[in-house]
Amino acid sequence: MKRPELLCPAKGIDELKTAVVYGADAVYIGGEAFSLRAKAKNFTNEEMADGIRFAHERGVKVYVTANILAHNSDIEEARRYFNELKHLGPDAFIISDPGIFRAAKQVCPEIDIHISTQANNTNYGTFCFWSDLGAARVVAARELSIKELEDIRKRIPSSMEIECFVHGAMCISYSGRCLLSNVLAGRDANRGECTHPCRWKYVLEEETRPGEYFPVFENERGTYIMNSRDLCMIEHIPELIGAGIDSLKIEGRMKNALYVACVARTYRIAIDDYLESPEKYKDRLEWYKEEIGKCTTRTFTTGFYFGKPGADEQIYDSSTYVTEYVYLGRAESVSKDGSFSLSQKNKFSVGEDIELMKKNGDNIQCTVESITDESGDSIESVPHPGQRVRVRLSAFPEEQDILRRRTNTEG
Repeated sequence: MKRPELLCPAKGIDELKTAVVYGADAVYIGGEAFSLRAKAKNFTNEEMADGIRFAHERGVKVYVTANILAHNSDIEEARRYFNELKHLGPDAFIISDPGIFRAAKQVCPEIDIHISTQANNTNYGTFCFWSDLGAARVVAARELSIKELEDIRKRIPSSMEIECFVHGAMCISYSGRCLLSNVLAGRDANRGECTHPCRWKYVLEEETRPGEYFPVFENERGTYIMNSRDLCMIEHIPELIGAGIDSLKIEGRMKNALYVACVARTYRIAIDDYLESPEKYKDRLEWYKEEIGKCTTRTFTTGFYFGKPGADEQIYDSSTYVTEYVYLGRAESVSKDGSFSLSQKNKFSVGEDIELMKKNGDNIQCTVESITDESGDSIESVPHPGQRVRVRLSAFPEEQDILRRRTNTEG
């Protein structure tokens, strides 16, 4: 069995380093231009250079998204952008627009191009078309089933790689190509400015009764008529590998390092377990499901992989996430006495019970014993986001360990 790549998202340098440490084979990121996640922090060229260097030193690839649908004014700017990025050494560009594809090929012929899911890649003819033009990989549309992917694998060149989303948010519109945001909010989802109107709550206003609103019911359970569950294929690693998929992609370039660590670690262990022994994978299924459930989710679906989703794949009563754990920060500069530096992400206090999340799959329960600020003064809690502190726990951390606590923990 061929070992598939585990491809993880990163909205910033913190998330990139977390993805690398927690098991990603490759990371995809966005720069400050031409990315479809304009509201993500994204990377400056300097941060991108730092991230690529960090990843490459550890044998991990970095792909840069440039997957907007371009207008005339974008083409020359794209050429300048690719000329800047070629010196940073990314492993591939993720592109959907043929004009942007052409610009990248002309400026950076030595860098691979992966065709984004935004290009609506739903058949083997499309895969062969992009292969003939020199693309190294095509990201399959989310609307494809396992059987369709198996058929595509048989009908395309062996050198052409197939990448598929296996975890994360599902778009309401075809492979993410959506006009709702542009129509309703004036912000073009296909140029990186999506306002996620598929998560909004809608009401009906009748023409002759202005100001009188009626709820929109798809059925008796509620009104979030376009709010899909999140994709999760952790229970179907054998089918994904059996279909010949080369890269298993995690969605989430808007998500924090805790989400990245949780998903990367669980899929990494599940893939490795299955390749070592299908029986081992089967025996640990409940652990994978338990761990992946600790991520921020909207509950799970298998999407289109085993047939078209029905009404049960939607969430009608809420658009909010289920969040079991709060991200506190990441252990850095660990000293011999076990103390470490941390940039606080959410408030925590001395005496609080938290959890150390380790890359090998262990979750260590421990207590916060002391916190000191940058002046060396002892403090009882860390209330300010981004505050740099030094922490000591009742357990000994390793570099890059994630600190988290349950959402029902006081403090």
